[in-house]
Amino acid sequence: MAVIDMHSHFFPAMDAAYRARAEAEGLPWLREAGGGKGFIMQGAKEFRPVEDILWDPARRVEALDEQGIDLQILCATPIMFGYNRPPADALDSAQRFNDEALAFCGYAPHRMKALAQVPLQDIDMSCAEVSRAMATGHLGVQIGNHMGLRNLDDEGILTFLTHCADVGAAVLIHPWDMMARERMPKYMLPWLVAMPAETQLSILSLILSGAFERLPKNLRICFGHGGGSFAFLLGRVENAWKHRDIVRVDCPHPPSTYVDRFFVDSAVFDPRALSLLIDVMGEDRVLLGSDHPFPLGEQDIGSLVRGHDGLSGAQKAKILSGNAKAFLNL
Repeated sequence: MAVIDMHSHFFPAMDAAYRARAEAEGLPWLREAGGGKGFIMQGAKEFRPVEDILWDPARRVEALDEQGIDLQILCATPIMFGYNRPPADALDSAQRFNDEALAFCGYAPHRMKALAQVPLQDIDMSCAEVSRAMATGHLGVQIGNHMGLRNLDDEGILTFLTHCADVGAAVLIHPWDMMARERMPKYMLPWLVAMPAETQLSILSLILSGAFERLPKNLRICFGHGGGSFAFLLGRVENAWKHRDIVRVDCPHPPSTYVDRFFVDSAVFDPRALSLLIDVMGEDRVLLGSDHPFPLGEQDIGSLVRGHDGLSGAQKAKILSGNAKAFLNL
């Protein structure tokens, strides 16, 4: 059974000049520590320990072989978005990183493909860069689920999403810069609590604002991490839509009717959660996604789907690869 992992990350190669600039300006960069170990740095501070599978394409392909993954889709680590930087600087980095992503995948182009990144703080630059990226070999683009205080229903972001539909770019929405960090200083709680909330917020911003009524039907958009808390709380949203006019004022149809407008990945780590996700979204709207190679990702990629007793062989085939082919237009 073919296996396509559509949600994984990499870190681009950087020359000494870029690393020195990044360290001085507080930007993300990679410090190798030897023995296949390293750190993602944020300026002079250590942000996260990592291993060479994140930056070495040969090691990545070895891991894909070990785990039985036929094709993996890579995108930037979200700390690299650069949305708080001057637009021209963010564009320069996005172009550099996008070219590095293609070079990384070029080690084994039949095993790895890339999603680009864009300077979302400038919509014109973002549209131009996603067009360039698609022309050079990317399958689509990864963006954060918000830009400062602007959610996905922001007019500029809707313009960008419409442009993605026009150029055939698949869009992966990834949570980042999680809310209320000051209340979650320990235990990785921003990743455990706020990340699912951020993802649900981004989905509901498109549904309740009526944005899906205006976006092209051919837009292919996927929300990572199982759509966050959306599937579990859809009943709450549906009830609110029925009984409160301030909830449905811009949303002409029940929220549940919009689940055919987007995809989610399968990174939910529990068979009961996966059953609910498939029940809510439908078996054609769930894609295998691992968040590989980070510790909070699926360590044995695809094992949740493969080992699920409640799924038929046909359903497993859809989630493991068939749905990704449709989403990525392969």
